Amino acid sequence: MNKKERVNLFINYFSKNLPEAKTELDYTNAFELTVAVVLSAQCTDKRINIITPKLFEHLPTPEVMAEVSVDFIFDLIKSCSYPRNKAKHLSGLAKMLIADFNSEIPASLEELQKLPGVGRKTANVVGSVYFDIPAMPVDTHVFRVANRIGLTTNAKNPLQSELQLLKLFPTEKLNIAHHWLILHGRYVCKARRAECEKCGITSICKYYKKEKLKK
Repeated sequence: MNKKERVNLFINYFSKNLPEAKTELDYTNAFELTVAVVLSAQCTDKRINIITPKLFEHLPTPEVMAEVSVDFIFDLIKSCSYPRNKAKHLSGLAKMLIADFNSEIPASLEELQKLPGVGRKTANVVGSVYFDIPAMPVDTHVFRVANRIGLTTNAKNPLQSELQLLKLFPTEKLNIAHHWLILHGRYVCKARRAECEKCGITSICKYYKKEKLKK
């Protein structure tokens, strides 16, 4: 089975079984989504969804967030990973939005990456989820699952994985495919133990074939 056949079967399966795949982060606007994605780095969406209601209750806009201290932001987000660094990022992000972007989240991947705390992956998430820009954000789940299935080959880092996946998936399927890969990695193809007995795509999975041969 070549990659084209594998990706077509992947798309067919998830189109039928997970047609409404979307981010599990809670948000109501572009600012909230961007803040949530910044906070979600090396942290679970579940944890971020616990933090953000109180955070946005106190700091609903860039203007309000820019006025408070880093310590104030820290106290609201301290249960997430790396809260001190993230508090600094959010403070800088709010101030830059006001100074350079008329308090609006920019709608281009290039400009998104200018914001403090927003790297390539975060920009891709915000761009694809909110602005519907075709993109393939690669987090640990996407990186692992794409490699296990055989959608990527010898990808040594997220960027290499992203570039391979961008070429492999049709443009109109990129955004939802990102969510398919994340959700499959989060709930089935887990890092510690892939739950192959629950998986519906073992027929196209290189990892499953390899493990089956071992047994």
